[in-house]
Amino acid sequence: MPAPPRPRLGGTSDIGSVPDPRRLFGDLGEAAAARALERAGMRIVARNARTRYGEIDLIGRDRRGWVFVEVKTRRRSSFVGAHEAVDGKKLARLHRLALAWAGEHRVRGQIRLLVAAVTVDGAGASIDLIEVAG
Repeated sequence: MPAPPRPRLGGTSDIGSVPDPRRLFGDLGEAAAARALERAGMRIVARNARTRYGEIDLIGRDRRGWVFVEVKTRRRSSFVGAHEAVDGKKLARLHRLALAWAGEHRVRGQIRLLVAAVTVDGAGASIDLIEVAG
């Protein structure tokens, strides 16, 4: 059975109407990643895109084709860096999700996978865009 949809920006915790700070932190990272991708020439066509198998953080399109993005946001003080939080299992899942979304939307063209590693500290955020084999 698929997981229920996540609340959007400002989602609530299990307590009730209290905003979930982890969700807000992740949403801010996704927004920063989307801005970085747009500055790099990509058009964002979907955010938090749902398929029957799960959710894709960002989907973009550029002159080379379709790009499916996993965004990981971490604080600089975190034990595990943002780029380290995406392992082979998560990349395989992103690939399955990308193929499912492409099939549902009759997408043609090259499909690429990208990890947007967002690291936040007191001075702001740094974003590493890492293309992985698709």
